[in-house]
Amino acid sequence: MAHSFPEEVLEHVFSFVHTDKDRNSVSLVCKSWYEIERWSRRRIFIGNCYAASPGILIRRFPEVRSVEIKGKPHFADYNLVPEGWGGYVYPWIVAMARAYPWLEEIRLKRMVVSDEALELVSRSFKSFKVLALSSCEGFTTDGLAAIASNCKNLRELDLQECDVDDQSGHWFCHFPDTFTSLVSLNIACIESDVSLPALERLVARCPNLRSLRLNRAVPLERLPNLLCRAPQLVEFGTGAYSAEIRADVLVSLTTAFSGCKYLKGLSGFWDVVSAYIPAVHTLCSGLTCLNLSYANIQTPDLGKLVSLCHNLQRLWVLDYIEDSGLDALAAFCKDLRELRVFPSDPFGPEPNVSLTEQGLVSVSEGCPKLESVLYFCRQMSNAALTAIANNRPNLTRFRLCILEPRAPDYLTLEPLDTGFGAIVERCKDLRRLSLSGLLTDRVFQYIGTHGKKIEMLSIAFAGDSDLGLHHVLSGCESLKKLEIRDCPFGDKALLANAAKLETMRSLWMSSCQVSYGACKLLGQKMPRLNVEVIDERGPPDSRSESSLVEKLYIYRTVAGRRMDMPNFIWKIDDNANFGLS
Repeated sequence: MAHSFPEEVLEHVFSFVHTDKDRNSVSLVCKSWYEIERWSRRRIFIGNCYAASPGILIRRFPEVRSVEIKGKPHFADYNLVPEGWGGYVYPWIVAMARAYPWLEEIRLKRMVVSDEALELVSRSFKSFKVLALSSCEGFTTDGLAAIASNCKNLRELDLQECDVDDQSGHWFCHFPDTFTSLVSLNIACIESDVSLPALERLVARCPNLRSLRLNRAVPLERLPNLLCRAPQLVEFGTGAYSAEIRADVLVSLTTAFSGCKYLKGLSGFWDVVSAYIPAVHTLCSGLTCLNLSYANIQTPDLGKLVSLCHNLQRLWVLDYIEDSGLDALAAFCKDLRELRVFPSDPFGPEPNVSLTEQGLVSVSEGCPKLESVLYFCRQMSNAALTAIANNRPNLTRFRLCILEPRAPDYLTLEPLDTGFGAIVERCKDLRRLSLSGLLTDRVFQYIGTHGKKIEMLSIAFAGDSDLGLHHVLSGCESLKKLEIRDCPFGDKALLANAAKLETMRSLWMSSCQVSYGACKLLGQKMPRLNVEVIDERGPPDSRSESSLVEKLYIYRTVAGRRMDMPNFIWKIDDNANFGLS
């Protein structure tokens, strides 16, 4: 039956199959479907830049138009991955420049991107439209100037949480006067001043601009000029709000915001003064997304703001919102899907904010569509976690970070096992889970038993023994990424569940109980895995086999060992020797 349809018909049908998992399943039906899917694949996602190679990608999919690649492990966001670890995109760009001259989109996360790579992108892909860099490093505004100068059809330039070396704010001047195609621009992470006249001209001549996120170098008094030039904006990230209160600026800002009839997303608000907050009140009823994760807006101003946003679906905010602000959120924002509450000072003494577990319980009671939670707090109880699980069994992502490691239930001083157990038992569609607080092996038994759809699990300062890791690896059928730090998990569970690692994307372990000898055995046993020991003390084989390794990164790969390992990484070859590049 598979052979009875013309290839053109099947290729058209395959165009409606979007997820990587479904595309991969289609390619396994028969040889002809494999070939049709191979030639019709336009978008590629590579979750680990060392799981494949540029050559393998190009041979497998010769007609790609969009590439998304991730580099460093997720724990790089917490400074656990040493400087110089890798994740260099330049070899990928070189290969794609030869093979994919019609490439339109490049999306990168946690990768090292050089100016040379950006220059090559700007010169190689004549129809290039999208450059989205998230948590990337290694480039300067000179590289951005090359993109601005040469990418005539650029629609999206998104720099999210990147470390950019600012050579000059005048790189905006490199966009040609004839350039009008921009739809989305995010420069929020750039620290230096920008050329405001060049920015205003760019915004004015791009009639399809829908998303504009500015950095804190753009002063408050220039925002009305930009907003008046782009009343069609759907998403806007403000610059810095001045500490000085000026009535004329407030009036012009209020007028400018009132003219933005299509605005759905608002972010920014650095250094904001409460007197300026009413300028955006007229927008609130239409907002669906509000990102205040850099704003020092305090309660009650914050509570007032969210109470006006009746259609809000996503809120990112600092702990300044307090329980009272979350109560307002629960009362007025019935369409909320995602909540992220970040700490205003995660490493300092306990701040003078009243944020507890009760605020999250209120939101779980009042927001029936809530699916995703990231919550930083200083106390939690099993009763609160159980209430959240009972209120919101539709949760798919639940990440809780209690700022004090191994903090128990503050009411009973018991471990938080039963609370997290309720989360995984009640929330049947949970895909992502992050644990914190005092936890024993019992919670991992709950996770292994009930967390059948969990794909990403992050664990820190938890567990009693190897049994906890064994429960997770043997029970979580859908697990793709597992991140562990400072846990008493070691050799026995790792080696007993070695086959499970081949079904996962990656495993990260740091400050655990894994020995050098176990790494050798794992390398021998599973040759299709890259077993990389990250140890800045020197070669692990210079110590006894029972000595513990600092960090271990294991990932499935079809490309073999990587060739750009720094001198603090050792990969175990299948002959049980450590290999250096």
